[in-house]
Amino acid sequence: MAIIKPFRALRPQPALAKQVAARPYDVLNSGEAAAEAAGNPNSFYHVSKSEIDLPEGTDIHSEAVYAKAAENLQKLRESGTLFHEETPCYYIYKLVMDGRSQTGLVCVSSIGDYNNGIIKKHEFTRPEKEQDRINHITATRAQTGNVFLAYEDVPELNAIIDHWQQQHAPAYDFTAEDGISHTIWVIDTAETGDQITQLFAEKVPATYIADGHHRAASAALVQKASGEPIDSEANLNYFLTTIFPASQLAILDYNRLVKDLNGHSKEAFLSSLEYDFTVEAVGHHEQKPSMLHEFSMYLDGTWYRLVAREGTYTTDPIGILDVTILQNNVLDKLLGIKDPRTDKRIDFVGGIRGLGELVKRVNSGEMKVAFALYPVTIQQLFDIADSGNVMPPKSTWFEPKLRDGLLTHLI
Repeated sequence: MAIIKPFRALRPQPALAKQVAARPYDVLNSGEAAAEAAGNPNSFYHVSKSEIDLPEGTDIHSEAVYAKAAENLQKLRESGTLFHEETPCYYIYKLVMDGRSQTGLVCVSSIGDYNNGIIKKHEFTRPEKEQDRINHITATRAQTGNVFLAYEDVPELNAIIDHWQQQHAPAYDFTAEDGISHTIWVIDTAETGDQITQLFAEKVPATYIADGHHRAASAALVQKASGEPIDSEANLNYFLTTIFPASQLAILDYNRLVKDLNGHSKEAFLSSLEYDFTVEAVGHHEQKPSMLHEFSMYLDGTWYRLVAREGTYTTDPIGILDVTILQNNVLDKLLGIKDPRTDKRIDFVGGIRGLGELVKRVNSGEMKVAFALYPVTIQQLFDIADSGNVMPPKSTWFEPKLRDGLLTHLI
């Protein structure tokens, strides 16, 4: 069963929360972070993307960047912009995007659970990305990036969280520049906190990483290197998480662009597709897939509807995924892309950018063909994690994103 705890968050003064809040470090580049932080000394980008305060061209993985992150975090504390909660608390975090809301519980989760598989994974991690986060955690002595977890709904937990929101005023409530609203409540009574801890211990057999595999892996590696016994209550034996009930989550599509047709003419490519798909030209208007195993393809100004034929996929948790069907029957078989992680001829576009981004990049001549996929479902993600398998790369895109800087876990 899942072990979680309340914690003493490092968090901003209420009047400064919007100034502090920053998008996750890995969804924007250094230039974008510098632009968003311009004129705002309270922005958490000074911690999460601290290269913005160093000379242009500085290696973002250099020791100077991590040292600057630690220095800037200390400045935010010394200025009073950030303060350390006096007692351990749970936090409720509600996000609203385009009229759809999702509400999660911010807590710290057990690294022991991560190590023994109670916290389940569905992606491989890359050593160089792990090392970046290890260096950042070690320098700042803080987990500044949140790991996004999901769990099967527990009605009693939902009821407690709903009741607290109705009965208490939020600590933070603002709408960011991108239109996403962020509201946070502080659960500061021991009685309610104990109820939540007990319910997770009794009713939640597993949690699932939705987003933040590298942040979780890095926290575990920092703990391991410390030599601290895993069963102690030390802060570094836990890592910062926000846990959402599955019913509130939506996964967006994660689409593909390819630079060329691997030597095929347009006509030969379309003909070859018909071995594994029904192929129907649907015109010039954007066409989103409406169901699993249906794909939309944009080629030479025309959208096509592709439906996978029976026999082109298996029914195991990985084989049935649309990303697998596309990879095996199109990207590999016809376009010669064996490893989408490393092949420079393929690119990936999160569904948050819409199909217009695919059209723009094909029409510009940068890319030759685009494929839009039906989103992976939460149940598919759970099934794969439960089976011990991992998804193909770039399978899931979650929105909205949690903001960094609102709740930090000090180790």
